[in-house]
Amino acid sequence: MSAADGTIHQQSTGPAGTGRPGEVAPADSHHVIEVRGARENNLRDVSVDIPKRRLTVFTGVSGSGKSSLVFGTIAAESQRLINETYTSFIQSFMPAVGRPDVDALRNLSAAIVVDQERMGANSRSTVGTATDAYTMLRIVFSRLGEPHVGPSHFFGFNNAEGMCPECEGIGRVSDIDPDQVVDRSKSLNEGAIVVPGFPVDSWSWRVMASSGFYDPDKKVGDFTETELFDLLHKPVTKVKIDTSTMTYEGLVTRIKRTYLAKDREAMQSHIRAFVDRAVVFRDCPECNGARLNRAALDCRINGLNIAECAGLQISDLAAWVGKLDAPSVAPLLASLGGLLDSLVEIGLGYLSLDRTSGSLSGGEAQRVKMVRHLGSPLTDVTYVFDEPTTGLHPHDIQRMNGLLLLLRDKGNTVLVVEHKPEVIAIADHVVDLGPGAGTNGGEIGYAGDVAGLRASGTLTGRHLGHRAALRDTVRPHTGKLSVENATLHNLKNVSVDVPLGVLTVVTGVAGSGKSSLIHGYLADREGVVVADQSPIRGSRRSNPATYTGLLNPIRTAFAKANGVKAALFSANSEGACPGCNGVGLVYTDLAMMAGVASVCEQCEGKRYTPEVLGYTLRGKNISDVLSMPIAEAYDFFPTGQAHTLLGRLNDVGLGYIRLGQPLNTLSGGERQRLKLAISMAEKSSTYILDEPTTGLHLADVDKLLALLDRLVETGNSVIVIEHHLAVMAHADWIIDIGPGGGHDGGQVVFTGTPRDLIASGDTLTARHLAEYTGA
Repeated sequence: MSAADGTIHQQSTGPAGTGRPGEVAPADSHHVIEVRGARENNLRDVSVDIPKRRLTVFTGVSGSGKSSLVFGTIAAESQRLINETYTSFIQSFMPAVGRPDVDALRNLSAAIVVDQERMGANSRSTVGTATDAYTMLRIVFSRLGEPHVGPSHFFGFNNAEGMCPECEGIGRVSDIDPDQVVDRSKSLNEGAIVVPGFPVDSWSWRVMASSGFYDPDKKVGDFTETELFDLLHKPVTKVKIDTSTMTYEGLVTRIKRTYLAKDREAMQSHIRAFVDRAVVFRDCPECNGARLNRAALDCRINGLNIAECAGLQISDLAAWVGKLDAPSVAPLLASLGGLLDSLVEIGLGYLSLDRTSGSLSGGEAQRVKMVRHLGSPLTDVTYVFDEPTTGLHPHDIQRMNGLLLLLRDKGNTVLVVEHKPEVIAIADHVVDLGPGAGTNGGEIGYAGDVAGLRASGTLTGRHLGHRAALRDTVRPHTGKLSVENATLHNLKNVSVDVPLGVLTVVTGVAGSGKSSLIHGYLADREGVVVADQSPIRGSRRSNPATYTGLLNPIRTAFAKANGVKAALFSANSEGACPGCNGVGLVYTDLAMMAGVASVCEQCEGKRYTPEVLGYTLRGKNISDVLSMPIAEAYDFFPTGQAHTLLGRLNDVGLGYIRLGQPLNTLSGGERQRLKLAISMAEKSSTYILDEPTTGLHLADVDKLLALLDRLVETGNSVIVIEHHLAVMAHADWIIDIGPGGGHDGGQVVFTGTPRDLIASGDTLTARHLAEYTGA
């Protein structure tokens, strides 16, 4: 109803159509997400109500069912239902999402998953293109830059009008070392070509050897200049071989056309190894790595061109943009400034817009994705986060908390899977799963507020106030690894001694230079083993049993018990079900619609033939054993190599993982602990671990610390890059890098014992560690 002054007054109404003041409308009654009978993975018929437009944190030990409930059930069904609203043609371009195993899900809203998956390895994708900050910058330069160039796409290195013609917008060009392509001491018949795919008598080799351009029995070192050019650099041409006309090209020509057109990370491992040997990349001589053509680079604002702006640290670029005074693009400058400020606020101010997306860590990638949504006008959306504090110093966690609350206060439902007590503390609602992991988990232990969690008696509740104590006496050093004058990335001529024979923690805010120092200067030294969170390359057949070599003693045990050969018990060999070739699933391509993976009807997902499944070991067949969690298998194999291997997997906190679980289902933290378990068998003297607490429950951190102590006490050195305060408190020695990130970091701001850091240190780490320990 309009008043005389033109304002509009909205009347409070009850249920639709009644108009009675004070009554709740039906639309306002859908205030919780109702989950009923969830059984995805290890969930045991879980039913729970999750408040909407609130921040809910899901806690519990690794493998308790948090991800199965949040990602595998709630987010998966929300995304599946939205995908079903599109046509079949559109759906064919979307990832296939199956319906989760749940009786009912009610009051779902559109879900946006902000996970830690890497952002792809396309070298054309940068932080600037991924966040749209570079797009805004292009428009600013098209309006304000002098001399004037034209439309914004003239500043785009992925557009033909803007890219450097020499490197086509990549910023780098490649040269190929001929000595990595051919062995000059051999003839072609003797195997002179060392490029993958050219073994003697292969089809590709025969085209070269039968081309007539050179004698295949002549050593390459004796070739004339013309013959060598034809072997290496000849352009595509037609040659007659027997009665067929074939396409011929020089080896280098072919390598450039086939391998160098692909992104390195997308290559198979043996191809990538060859390219790393044979190809030397350098900045493009035409654009000096700036990716753009001369016209775009000559256009400047206040002395800087767009490539120089993209190369600035984001915190510096934000300050530069803030000083621009241009009424014609004021709204755009405000949007760009707000976006850059958000990147700084989220702890990414040390990055630059020209940093490639593929080089970001999982935690950095997640935070970049988060920034996309902070300025979104969408509301009443469900945002789902997977451990958003990964890779964050305690100082940065406080800022992350602020952003999570900001998303909530815009009217969104925020669901967070997290272990850090700092994040649990700000939750409106907590859902604690457990009581254990794997088959011992999958139940709701507690649902309510944080105060109730503390008093609940659950494992999480008991550990919320738990603090690791400082050591009374630190262990003595047995030597040192010295780094001198380190300058990689942002390191500022750093020299530091890393003690041996003890537990050393390297810490500092995100982007301070920790990884540059340790991975850049220690990882490649003799006797050093690195266990990180990088993906484990393998097929969908790969699992912990195959990756660790555990399957070999298991197959031998089955073969010995049944008097048959061991190959029968490999799903990749003779024992494989013919219906699915030992995968357990049948993949069906539905043309324009999304492909479907269905359980093989012949073996019912067990991967083996009925004959093989008939052979047993102490009452279990091979499929039963591969379905066992590691902890159960440890008891099932009481002696021998299998028992030893399983013991190490148990020690690193992977007891809940099934032996046959596909490797691509493991988190980054789980992958790291799997690699650690394998490397523990090596006669190593120094272990480097990169944030081993990732994905670990508060109770499991104590187990990890006991494992690290055991490694040290058996004569090893352990160097841990870590932000977790419990690990810092437990260390013998701390190296603190900082004081900030990017060009504000790169210095050693403290080395010494944790107790000395608290007593005399004046760093962000010192302040947080003092608060944590109460010292």
